[in-house]
Amino acid sequence: MLQLGEIVEALGGSLHGSPQTPIAQLAPLETAGPRDLSFLSHPKYQTHLKQSQAACVIVTPQFKELALERGACIVSDDPYFYFARLTQLWKKKTRPVPAHRIHPSAVIDPTAFVHETAIIGPLCVVEQGAKVGAHTQLKSRVTLGENCQIGERCIVHAGVVIGADGFGFALHQGAWEKIEQLGAVTIGNDVEIGANTCIDRGALQDTVIEDGVKLDNLIQIGHNVHIGKHTAMAGCVGVAGSARIGAHCTVGGGAIVLGHLSLADGVHISAASVVTRSIQKPGQYTGLFPIDDNASWEKNAASLKQLHQLRDRIKALEAHRPQPPISGKSS
Repeated sequence: MLQLGEIVEALGGSLHGSPQTPIAQLAPLETAGPRDLSFLSHPKYQTHLKQSQAACVIVTPQFKELALERGACIVSDDPYFYFARLTQLWKKKTRPVPAHRIHPSAVIDPTAFVHETAIIGPLCVVEQGAKVGAHTQLKSRVTLGENCQIGERCIVHAGVVIGADGFGFALHQGAWEKIEQLGAVTIGNDVEIGANTCIDRGALQDTVIEDGVKLDNLIQIGHNVHIGKHTAMAGCVGVAGSARIGAHCTVGGGAIVLGHLSLADGVHISAASVVTRSIQKPGQYTGLFPIDDNASWEKNAASLKQLHQLRDRIKALEAHRPQPPISGKSS
């Protein structure tokens, strides 16, 4: 439990209410009780603000007076960012530090380097030559492959595999010959990787994840992919080998980026899209067929399949269409 005064002292903001007000938990506006702290991040939820029973609400200056009509508030220019920092403070203050910095069940190769402030969870494996930076946390069952490295203040959730072999084979006389993956994976600082995500090692050079990247659960990053700073990807994204994704991009859930393509900085891919060409300009891109009832979808899909024939018929008709007479004075 924290008091409002402690929170504002740690995070800033302008408190309008008693600093001694106790806060038992953080909660959404619509369900918050008289010992809870909540926030208003978007104007469309202001009706919830009026009805909320929260002990205190974090709001922008625009909603200060409305918030005061119902009780205490903390005024911040960016309530959602304030709330994000508040969750970090809350976890730090209310959850105990693990009893073991390195869990007894973890397996760490003698040649690996683990910073003295890093936390290695149960059943993790850190292989030969791997490196784990300061204040980085590996949750349970994380595998960090040989010579792969993770920077500082990273969070790697359960079941992540970093540095498995990339999918590389040469076809010879009907059989597949393995191409040994001789690169590694290099991960920068402040990266978070969701549960059961896999990041393959490079074939010759490293797969690179730059600072501040956020990856959701169940993502596949192929070998030699390069992801720029502060890019975020939602669950079940797949990025094929040697794709290069710029900084400050977002990729929606279930989207696919094909191999050897490039996305410029600031490209945003909608969920379930398939990126089949490089994108050189920032902006929002969507590549999916709108959902519909199945019968209508099948009719539309059949029509789309015939578009090339329709195009050829139009070209043929235009080729045989009589040309209009050329107007002009007769001699």
